[in-house]
Amino acid sequence: MTPTGPARAVEAGVERATLDKAAAENFPVAPFYLPRSWRDDLMAVYGFARLVDDIGDGDLAPGGADVRLLGVSAEEAEDRLVLLDAFEADLHRVFDPAGPDPRHPLLLRLRPVVRRHALTPEPFLGLVAANRQDQLVKRYETYEDLLAYCEMSANPIGRLVLAVTGTATPERIRRSDAVCTALQIVEHLQDVAEDLGRDRVYLPATDMKRFHVREADLAAPTAGASVRALIAYQAQRARDLLNEGTPLVGSVHGRLKLLLAGFVAGGRAAVHAIAAAEYDVLPGPPKPGKLQLLREAGVTLRGKG
Repeated sequence: MTPTGPARAVEAGVERATLDKAAAENFPVAPFYLPRSWRDDLMAVYGFARLVDDIGDGDLAPGGADVRLLGVSAEEAEDRLVLLDAFEADLHRVFDPAGPDPRHPLLLRLRPVVRRHALTPEPFLGLVAANRQDQLVKRYETYEDLLAYCEMSANPIGRLVLAVTGTATPERIRRSDAVCTALQIVEHLQDVAEDLGRDRVYLPATDMKRFHVREADLAAPTAGASVRALIAYQAQRARDLLNEGTPLVGSVHGRLKLLLAGFVAGGRAAVHAIAAAEYDVLPGPPKPGKLQLLREAGVTLRGKG
Protein backbone atom coordinates (compact mmCIF):
# COMPACT_ATOMS: atom_id res chain seq x y z
CA MET A 1 0.00 0.00 0.00
CA THR A 2 1.45 3.35 -1.06
CA PRO A 3 1.40 6.02 1.66
CA THR A 4 -0.30 9.30 0.85
CA GLY A 5 -0.61 12.75 2.36
CA PRO A 6 0.90 13.23 5.83
CA ALA A 7 2.32 9.69 5.96
CA ARG A 8 4.28 10.23 2.76
CA ALA A 9 5.50 13.60 4.05
CA VAL A 10 6.85 11.88 7.16
CA GLU A 11 8.60 9.24 5.06
CA ALA A 12 10.11 11.88 2.80
CA GLY A 13 11.40 13.74 5.83
CA VAL A 14 12.96 10.55 7.21
CA GLU A 15 14.70 9.88 3.90
CA ARG A 16 16.01 13.44 3.62
CA ALA A 17 17.29 13.53 7.21
CA THR A 18 19.49 10.52 6.46
CA LEU A 19 20.56 11.32 2.90
CA ASP A 20 21.55 14.90 3.76
CA LYS A 21 24.36 13.51 5.92
CA ALA A 22 26.26 12.59 2.75
CA ALA A 23 27.72 16.10 2.58
CA ALA A 24 29.60 15.58 5.87
CA GLU A 25 31.41 12.38 4.84
CA ASN A 26 35.18 12.23 4.32
CA PHE A 27 34.65 11.05 0.75
CA PRO A 28 32.30 11.92 -2.13
CA VAL A 29 29.13 9.82 -2.06
CA ALA A 30 27.42 10.61 -5.37
CA PRO A 31 29.03 13.71 -6.92
CA PHE A 32 27.35 15.73 -9.65
CA TYR A 33 29.64 14.57 -12.46
CA LEU A 34 28.41 10.98 -12.33
CA PRO A 35 25.59 9.82 -14.59
CA ARG A 36 22.19 10.44 -12.98
CA SER A 37 21.44 6.72 -12.79
CA TRP A 38 24.67 6.06 -10.87
CA ARG A 39 24.03 8.98 -8.52
CA ASP A 40 20.55 7.76 -7.68
CA ASP A 41 21.68 4.18 -7.11
CA LEU A 42 24.72 5.16 -5.04
CA MET A 43 22.56 7.43 -2.88
CA ALA A 44 20.21 4.52 -2.28
CA VAL A 45 23.17 2.41 -1.11
CA TYR A 46 24.42 5.31 1.01
CA GLY A 47 20.99 5.73 2.59
CA PHE A 48 21.08 2.12 3.74
CA ALA A 49 24.62 2.36 5.09
CA ARG A 50 24.04 5.68 6.86
CA LEU A 51 20.81 4.50 8.48
CA VAL A 52 22.27 1.27 9.81
CA ASP A 53 25.20 3.23 11.26
CA ASP A 54 22.82 5.73 12.85
CA ILE A 55 20.90 2.86 14.44
CA GLY A 56 24.11 1.33 15.76
CA ASP A 57 25.39 4.67 17.09
CA GLY A 58 22.08 5.81 18.57
CA ASP A 59 22.00 8.77 16.17
CA LEU A 60 18.53 8.38 14.67
CA ALA A 61 16.67 11.59 13.93
CA PRO A 62 14.57 12.80 16.87
CA GLY A 63 10.87 12.07 16.82
CA GLY A 64 11.02 8.30 16.48
CA ALA A 65 9.83 8.07 12.86
CA ASP A 66 12.48 5.52 11.93
CA VAL A 67 11.53 3.36 14.90
CA ARG A 68 7.84 3.42 13.99
CA LEU A 69 8.56 2.65 10.34
CA LEU A 70 10.55 -0.43 11.38
CA GLY A 71 7.64 -1.62 13.50
CA VAL A 72 9.48 -1.36 16.82
CA SER A 73 7.43 -0.42 19.87
CA ALA A 74 8.13 2.74 21.85
CA GLU A 75 9.13 0.57 24.82
CA GLU A 76 11.98 -0.98 22.79
CA ALA A 77 12.97 2.17 20.87
CA GLU A 78 16.23 2.53 22.83
CA ASP A 79 17.29 -1.09 22.36
CA ARG A 80 19.71 -0.93 19.44
CA LEU A 81 19.89 -4.70 19.03
CA VAL A 82 16.10 -4.85 18.67
CA LEU A 83 16.24 -2.04 16.11
CA LEU A 84 19.01 -3.77 14.17
CA ASP A 85 17.01 -7.02 14.16
CA ALA A 86 13.98 -5.15 12.80
CA PHE A 87 16.16 -3.41 10.22
CA GLU A 88 17.64 -6.73 9.10
CA ALA A 89 14.15 -8.23 8.79
CA ASP A 90 13.18 -5.27 6.60
CA LEU A 91 16.34 -5.81 4.54
CA HIS A 92 15.24 -9.36 3.79
CA ARG A 93 12.05 -7.90 2.28
CA VAL A 94 14.27 -6.07 -0.23
CA PHE A 95 15.53 -9.41 -1.52
CA ASP A 96 12.20 -11.27 -1.43
CA PRO A 97 10.49 -10.73 -4.80
CA ALA A 98 7.31 -12.49 -3.68
CA GLY A 99 7.03 -10.85 -0.28
CA PRO A 100 5.67 -7.54 1.01
CA ASP A 101 7.38 -4.22 0.38
CA PRO A 102 10.03 -3.06 2.85
CA ARG A 103 8.60 -0.87 5.59
CA HIS A 104 11.32 1.77 5.67
CA PRO A 105 11.41 4.21 2.71
CA LEU A 106 15.21 3.97 2.43
CA LEU A 107 14.94 0.21 2.00
CA LEU A 108 12.07 0.62 -0.42
CA ARG A 109 14.34 2.95 -2.41
CA LEU A 110 17.03 0.25 -2.36
CA ARG A 111 14.87 -2.55 -3.78
CA PRO A 112 14.97 -1.51 -7.49
CA VAL A 113 18.72 -0.91 -7.21
CA VAL A 114 19.23 -4.44 -5.92
CA ARG A 115 17.20 -5.86 -8.79
CA ARG A 116 18.77 -3.67 -11.47
CA HIS A 117 22.32 -4.69 -10.55
CA ALA A 118 21.62 -8.20 -9.20
CA LEU A 119 23.15 -7.21 -5.86
CA THR A 120 23.49 -9.94 -3.26
CA PRO A 121 22.52 -9.63 0.43
CA GLU A 122 26.02 -10.30 1.80
CA PRO A 123 27.46 -6.74 1.73
CA PHE A 124 24.32 -5.33 3.32
CA LEU A 125 24.21 -8.04 5.97
CA GLY A 126 27.88 -7.35 6.71
CA LEU A 127 27.07 -3.73 7.55
CA VAL A 128 24.26 -4.82 9.86
CA ALA A 129 26.56 -7.38 11.51
CA ALA A 130 29.23 -4.71 12.09
CA ASN A 131 26.74 -2.48 13.88
CA ARG A 132 25.47 -5.41 15.91
CA GLN A 133 29.08 -6.13 16.88
CA ASP A 134 29.45 -2.52 18.00
CA GLN A 135 26.80 -3.19 20.65
CA LEU A 136 28.65 -6.24 21.95
CA VAL A 137 32.36 -5.64 21.33
CA LYS A 138 33.82 -2.41 22.69
CA ARG A 139 37.55 -3.13 22.43
CA TYR A 140 39.87 -4.83 19.92
CA GLU A 141 42.88 -6.79 21.13
CA THR A 142 44.92 -6.86 17.92
CA TYR A 143 45.20 -5.10 14.59
CA GLU A 144 44.03 -8.32 12.93
CA ASP A 145 40.86 -8.18 15.04
CA LEU A 146 40.29 -4.63 13.84
CA LEU A 147 40.81 -5.66 10.20
CA ALA A 148 38.18 -8.38 10.63
CA TYR A 149 35.76 -5.73 11.89
CA CYS A 150 36.56 -3.47 8.90
CA GLU A 151 35.79 -6.41 6.61
CA MET A 152 32.18 -6.04 7.76
CA SER A 153 31.96 -2.33 8.53
CA ALA A 154 33.80 -0.74 5.60
CA ASN A 155 34.72 -3.08 2.77
CA PRO A 156 31.10 -3.78 1.70
CA ILE A 157 30.75 -0.14 0.64
CA GLY A 158 33.50 -0.33 -1.96
CA ARG A 159 32.25 -3.67 -3.19
CA LEU A 160 28.78 -2.20 -3.66
CA VAL A 161 30.18 0.77 -5.58
CA LEU A 162 31.96 -1.61 -7.96
CA ALA A 163 28.81 -3.72 -8.31
CA VAL A 164 26.56 -0.73 -9.02
CA THR A 165 28.98 0.56 -11.67
CA GLY A 166 29.44 -2.90 -13.20
CA THR A 167 33.21 -2.91 -12.72
CA ALA A 168 33.82 -5.57 -10.06
CA THR A 169 36.73 -7.97 -10.61
CA PRO A 170 38.68 -9.92 -7.98
CA GLU A 171 41.68 -7.60 -8.25
CA ARG A 172 39.56 -4.44 -8.03
CA ILE A 173 37.74 -5.85 -5.02
CA ARG A 174 41.07 -6.53 -3.31
CA ARG A 175 42.26 -2.98 -3.97
CA SER A 176 38.90 -1.55 -2.94
CA ASP A 177 39.01 -3.44 0.35
CA ALA A 178 42.38 -1.83 1.13
CA VAL A 179 41.02 1.65 0.46
CA CYS A 180 37.85 1.10 2.47
CA THR A 181 39.70 -0.36 5.44
CA ALA A 182 42.06 2.62 5.35
CA LEU A 183 39.11 5.03 5.35
CA GLN A 184 37.62 3.24 8.34
CA ILE A 185 40.90 3.40 10.27
CA VAL A 186 41.24 7.10 9.48
CA GLU A 187 37.70 7.75 10.71
CA HIS A 188 38.51 5.89 13.93
CA LEU A 189 41.60 8.06 14.41
CA GLN A 190 39.61 11.25 13.87
CA ASP A 191 36.94 10.11 16.32
CA VAL A 192 39.02 8.70 19.19
CA ALA A 193 37.47 11.06 21.75
CA GLU A 194 33.93 10.67 20.44
CA ASP A 195 34.22 6.88 20.34
CA LEU A 196 35.55 6.80 23.89
CA GLY A 197 32.47 8.76 24.90
CA ARG A 198 30.43 5.87 23.46
CA ASP A 199 32.61 3.43 25.43
CA ARG A 200 34.33 2.22 22.26
CA VAL A 201 38.05 2.04 21.57
CA TYR A 202 39.17 1.11 18.05
CA LEU A 203 42.88 1.39 18.82
CA PRO A 204 44.21 -2.17 19.20
CA ALA A 205 45.04 -3.02 22.81
CA THR A 206 48.38 -4.58 21.87
CA ASP A 207 49.42 -1.33 20.16
CA MET A 208 48.26 0.75 23.12
CA LYS A 209 50.42 -1.39 25.39
CA ARG A 210 53.37 -1.10 23.00
CA PHE A 211 53.17 2.72 23.12
CA HIS A 212 52.40 2.81 26.84
CA VAL A 213 48.97 4.37 26.31
CA ARG A 214 46.15 3.82 28.79
CA GLU A 215 42.50 4.53 28.16
CA ALA A 216 42.69 7.37 30.67
CA ASP A 217 45.22 9.03 28.33
CA LEU A 218 42.57 9.06 25.57
CA ALA A 219 40.21 11.02 27.83
CA ALA A 220 42.65 13.92 28.23
CA PRO A 221 41.89 17.30 26.59
CA THR A 222 45.02 17.00 24.45
CA ALA A 223 47.27 14.11 23.51
CA GLY A 224 50.57 13.46 25.18
CA ALA A 225 53.65 12.16 23.40
CA SER A 226 52.71 8.50 23.78
CA VAL A 227 49.22 8.99 22.35
CA ARG A 228 50.59 11.01 19.45
CA ALA A 229 53.09 8.27 18.67
CA LEU A 230 50.32 5.69 18.72
CA ILE A 231 48.12 7.77 16.40
CA ALA A 232 51.06 8.33 14.05
CA TYR A 233 51.65 4.58 13.92
CA GLN A 234 48.04 3.87 13.03
CA ALA A 235 48.01 6.71 10.50
CA GLN A 236 50.98 5.13 8.73
CA ARG A 237 49.03 1.87 8.50
CA ALA A 238 46.21 3.80 6.84
CA ARG A 239 48.68 5.42 4.40
CA ASP A 240 50.08 2.02 3.51
CA LEU A 241 46.61 0.64 2.84
CA LEU A 242 45.72 3.66 0.71
CA ASN A 243 48.89 3.16 -1.30
CA GLU A 244 48.03 -0.52 -1.73
CA GLY A 245 44.57 0.36 -2.97
CA THR A 246 45.43 3.33 -5.18
CA PRO A 247 46.05 1.24 -8.37
CA LEU A 248 42.28 0.67 -8.32
CA VAL A 249 41.93 4.24 -9.61
CA GLY A 250 44.11 3.59 -12.64
CA SER A 251 42.24 0.38 -13.47
CA VAL A 252 39.03 2.22 -14.45
CA HIS A 253 38.24 5.11 -16.75
CA GLY A 254 36.04 8.15 -17.14
CA ARG A 255 33.80 9.42 -14.38
CA LEU A 256 34.27 6.34 -12.22
CA LYS A 257 37.98 7.12 -12.12
CA LEU A 258 37.15 10.55 -10.70
CA LEU A 259 34.89 9.01 -8.07
CA LEU A 260 37.42 6.44 -6.91
CA ALA A 261 40.17 9.08 -6.89
CA GLY A 262 37.88 11.07 -4.61
CA PHE A 263 37.68 8.17 -2.16
CA VAL A 264 41.46 7.78 -2.05
CA ALA A 265 42.03 11.54 -1.91
CA GLY A 266 39.57 11.89 0.95
CA GLY A 267 41.53 9.35 2.95
CA ARG A 268 44.89 10.87 2.11
CA ALA A 269 43.70 14.38 2.93
CA ALA A 270 42.30 13.20 6.26
CA VAL A 271 45.62 11.55 7.14
CA HIS A 272 47.36 14.79 6.16
CA ALA A 273 45.04 16.74 8.47
CA ILE A 274 45.83 14.36 11.33
CA ALA A 275 49.56 14.80 10.68
CA ALA A 276 49.13 18.59 10.47
CA ALA A 277 47.53 18.47 13.92
CA GLU A 278 50.72 16.72 15.09
CA TYR A 279 48.64 13.61 15.69
CA ASP A 280 46.67 15.26 18.50
CA VAL A 281 43.16 14.04 17.69
CA LEU A 282 41.75 14.43 21.20
CA PRO A 283 40.46 18.05 21.01
CA GLY A 284 38.30 17.06 18.03
CA PRO A 285 38.53 15.38 14.62
CA PRO A 286 41.13 17.00 12.35
CA LYS A 287 39.39 17.73 9.04
CA PRO A 288 41.07 18.50 5.71
CA GLY A 289 40.30 21.68 3.81
CA LYS A 290 38.97 21.73 0.25
CA LEU A 291 42.34 22.79 -1.14
CA GLN A 292 44.03 19.76 0.41
CA LEU A 293 41.31 17.49 -0.97
CA LEU A 294 41.78 18.90 -4.47
CA ARG A 295 45.55 18.58 -4.21
CA GLU A 296 45.31 14.94 -3.15
CA ALA A 297 42.79 14.21 -5.90
CA GLY A 298 45.18 15.60 -8.48
CA VAL A 299 48.07 13.54 -7.14
CA THR A 300 45.92 10.39 -7.13
CA LEU A 301 44.68 10.94 -10.67
CA ARG A 302 48.23 11.40 -11.88
CA GLY A 303 49.15 8.08 -10.28
CA LYS A 304 51.63 9.64 -7.88
CA GLY A 305 51.93 9.91 -4.12
